[in-house]
Amino acid sequence: MRAVVMERFGGPEVLRLTQVEDPAPGPGQVLVAVEYASITFVETQVRAGNAPPVMGRPDLPRVPGNGVGGQVRAVGTDVDPRLLGTTVVTTTGGAGGYAELAVARAQDAVAVPAGVTLRDAVALLADGRTAVMLHRQAEVQPGEWVLVEAAGGGVGTLLVQLAAESGAKVIGAAGPGKEELVTSLGAVAHVDYTRPGWEGHVVELTGGTGVDLVFDGVGGPIGAQAMTAVRAGGRARVYGMAGGAWTRPGEGVEVVSGAPPSAAETRALTQEALALAAAGTLRPVIGQTYPLAEAAKAHQAIESRATTGKTLLIA
Repeated sequence: MRAVVMERFGGPEVLRLTQVEDPAPGPGQVLVAVEYASITFVETQVRAGNAPPVMGRPDLPRVPGNGVGGQVRAVGTDVDPRLLGTTVVTTTGGAGGYAELAVARAQDAVAVPAGVTLRDAVALLADGRTAVMLHRQAEVQPGEWVLVEAAGGGVGTLLVQLAAESGAKVIGAAGPGKEELVTSLGAVAHVDYTRPGWEGHVVELTGGTGVDLVFDGVGGPIGAQAMTAVRAGGRARVYGMAGGAWTRPGEGVEVVSGAPPSAAETRALTQEALALAAAGTLRPVIGQTYPLAEAAKAHQAIESRATTGKTLLIA
């Protein structure tokens, strides 16, 4: 089969398409004929050797990719044979997704419900479950002012929708040219966080009080600026460091957190995100797709902030 292999850490160019042996499912596993593979920002960090310290450095060589969608081609022992032919989305345990065939635990495979395309389901696999979890942990209330950073990204576009659906007044912080997208998802306003003083504009939009809640998945300077727009007694859900460093919430800001989900909880979160999509409440924004052979270009686009919403590979 064809697979994208990295033999060293470095820039996008270390991702090379090559022929490798077909994998076979072991006990409790399924083999998926991959149609789409998800790409996350953290995968670009892992590739570059700059992943968060808690993740460590994986062994090389490796096939990146932690989320795929397609039909179950084969099953291992102790797996219900009725899964054969089922269209599923699944995590792969951290690697193996950028390929034509991928092995996953049967317990991680989630059937794609009627009314949801496989393309959308894969886009919701990682980002959807993350957004649903964050939204639940933050306990968004009707009428609250909510600031969503990277509101034009994969998780951000979903957080905007979930918060707006809960009756919150959402301000989406994103780069230039994304105002129409962010407001179409339910935000009452868009701010360009590449402009100096953008955080002051956020406070002005709230009538001078500041936001009640910020979803911070960027960190770095943007995360620090966002914290100054949170009112005293407000909340912050810090969940990412795409900007290079974790954000330290300001004085008087409550840090919302939660334990990492178990395998069963992760599956339930995925099912909930797909159910919301089937109901028309949640829609992923897939800004761009790349063929498997152009995985390096996909990583380059994500790192250069040239993408909108979710990026997928087509196997």
